[in-house]
This record gives sequence, C-alpha cells and structure tokens, in this order.
Amino acid sequence: MALAVLTPAITAGSVSAATAGGWTWPVVGPVIQTFDPPDTPYGSGHRGIDIAAAVGTTVVASADGTVTFAGPVGGYLFLTIDHGGGLSSTYSWLSAKLVRKGDRVLQGEPVALTGWGHPGAPIPHLHLGVKLDGGYVDPLSYLGPVSLAAFVRLAPFD
Repeated sequence: MALAVLTPAITAGSVSAATAGGWTWPVVGPVIQTFDPPDTPYGSGHRGIDIAAAVGTTVVASADGTVTFAGPVGGYLFLTIDHGGGLSSTYSWLSAKLVRKGDRVLQGEPVALTGWGHPGAPIPHLHLGVKLDGGYVDPLSYLGPVSLAAFVRLAPFD
C-alpha cells in the first residue's frame, strides 16, 4: 500500500463552516492516507483519512455531538459521535476512550487516545471517518484550517 502524505490545509476554504470546513482536527499531523470511496457499499476502498499521530495522543471531538458508540469492534476500540442532521464521525484504532455512549461532547473536548492505527500500518495514526445520511464522505471537506500555533516553538533570544 502506497502512503500519500498531505499537510493539513492552513487557509480557510470556500465551504461554509455551518455545513463543512468548520470542524476541529481531532489530532494534528499530516494526512498519510486519503479518502478513497468504495465503488459499492461493500467494495474495497478507504472510508476516511489517516492522520499521523504518536500512540497515546489525545483525540478531541471534531464537532459538538452525542457519543453513539464507544467500545471494541473486533478487539479494537472505536468511537462514534452523532453531530445531528444525518452527520456522524468515527475515530478508530484507539488505545483508550475518555467518554461513554450517551455522553454529550463539545467541539475540541478530549474523547479518546490514539492507538497504533490500522493493523499492520507502518506509521501510528488516527483513522477518521465521516458519514452523511449513511454514506461515507471525505472528512477533509469538514475539517477546518489547522492553527499554525500547533507548529510554533519559541526559542530564547540572545
């Protein structure tokens, strides 16, 4: 599997924040695998994006919502948040969950810790999936700009 490395957008897009483009990145890091929708509901593809992040990185809610699932699937931890209007986000391959089913969460609130990512992946990451009315959509359409402050490190000035 070839890995694509993309840097999160750092400028505002033309998409309305009310529907898309206003979500917080759940972790800060490069996108190492992009969205590749399947041709059929059960076909192969990549139903989200993978964001590189060290194991144990705090995952925050991308938008306000209610936790509809928080638990294991096939021995791995997953978390789903319903944002209303047929929109939901899923955070996959976690090492710990910080919320429970039924919890109301606010955008930017810690909800989990990252795990390694997809089994066998060469780089630790968080998988973020987004569904609209039951169909997978590209999470990059919903994520807002990344703050440059996350990348700034101040050094003493002599």
